[in-house]
Amino acid sequence: MNSNISDKDKKDWQKFIDGKEKIPDKDLKKKIIKSFKIKTIDLHGYSLKKANQVLMDFIEKSYEDGISKLIVITGKGLHSTNQKNPYVSKDLSILKYSVPEFIQNNQSLIHIIDTIQDAKIEDGGSGAFYIYLKKKRKT
Repeated sequence: MNSNISDKDKKDWQKFIDGKEKIPDKDLKKKIIKSFKIKTIDLHGYSLKKANQVLMDFIEKSYEDGISKLIVITGKGLHSTNQKNPYVSKDLSILKYSVPEFIQNNQSLIHIIDTIQDAKIEDGGSGAFYIYLKKKRKT
């Protein structure tokens, strides 16, 4: 360590110590942690019509309860019986594709949804997605 401290540095240091200005302690700053109230729904085995109705009720109830993040598990459609029928589109009634489309076309749901995102692998990957709900306005 260099023990040759200039007179200017000494004066500056003394001025800082005597002054009221303090360096904020960044270790004491509170970390802002965004916490989510999370609920999950698994739509495996539901028909398209039933899945849409159950999900609509689930989203509306979650919004009323102040839930901020929903994990919707639709599955990947690997076991869909539609793939065996050559007259039906593979993607037509597979929940993975149909449910998000239903949500985006439902105006009452769109008003309470902030964003929809693909799920991380630990939450179902391509067989699931997240719905982030807006905060309910207090009336």
